[in-house]
Amino acid sequence: MAPDTGRPGPRREAGDVGERSVGESAGAGGGGEQRSGRISVAVVEAYAELARRVLAGPARLGRTRLVAVDGPSGAGKSRFAARLADALAALPGGRPPVVNTDDLLDGWDDQVTFWPRLDEWVLAPMREGKPGAYRRYSWVRQRFLARPVPVPVAPVLVLEGVSAARAVVRPELTLAVFVTAPASLRLDRAVARDGPEILPELRRWHAGERAHFAADDTVSRADLLVDGAPALPHDTDRYYVRIR
Repeated sequence: MAPDTGRPGPRREAGDVGERSVGESAGAGGGGEQRSGRISVAVVEAYAELARRVLAGPARLGRTRLVAVDGPSGAGKSRFAARLADALAALPGGRPPVVNTDDLLDGWDDQVTFWPRLDEWVLAPMREGKPGAYRRYSWVRQRFLARPVPVPVAPVLVLEGVSAARAVVRPELTLAVFVTAPASLRLDRAVARDGPEILPELRRWHAGERAHFAADDTVSRADLLVDGAPALPHDTDRYYVRIR
């Protein structure tokens, strides 16, 4: 079970060191891109180099470079966002704030309709060069907690979660990332973490995210497509596997 502030459900010059061919199962898992037999080349890239690219990019959300890490539940978005934040921490500006969209959902039925809350509490102040703050939803108490979570103005803000790279925010993104993994693996990850009792809600959630990604055209609009279940050996703390 996730902690009180987490959801008891799905949450949670690049040095190439190798490559492999990946087919549809690795690249299109659950809301991902339909590849129709096309072959992608997987390349191992460094988080450190990606962090430098982000800092060299334009700030489009006020003075802040907004990075959205999107993808279906269980694909590995949280891990990718954390590793990128670690890499940015070693560069000028320090570790960026990371906002997880799960913390702003008003329960399971607020899967994609939470956005006005995020915009009011975090994105709108950032547009004006001001710090934001949000109230975290408790999935145990089923209400928003009173204590605000501050979001300081920083060179980079990482936004992680399902629909983080949606169309409405694309003009303000410095980088849009989509992390993908096979649907069966993502389901296994969630059940192993949170127990089989979440399956009814989880299946409904998966259907909702597939519908959103299809309508939003999220995958084809992403700047970076990442394999969240790579077979290619690499140091996962320092490198990720890009499949587009």
